[in-house]
Amino acid sequence: MLIPGVISHATNIVEHPELVAQRIVRYAKALGREERDRRNRLRLRARPVHRRVHPSIMWAKLEAMAEGARLASEQLWN
Repeated sequence: MLIPGVISHATNIVEHPELVAQRIVRYAKALGREERDRRNRLRLRARPVHRRVHPSIMWAKLEAMAEGARLASEQLWN
């Protein structure tokens, strides 16, 4: 299983959704289409936060990750 890191859990910088999409697409292309089809999906997972980041920033990061995943899906599957 490949679980790429597309956002940082330890900074106050919110990644742009297009940057997140670029990272997902890069990982997906490295994995290869045949392998992606076999495994059905590239999985994204959040790690526990060790450094205190304000909850509003964490929510913004998760929204950026969701939008980035949607953009990457459009590029990879449409």
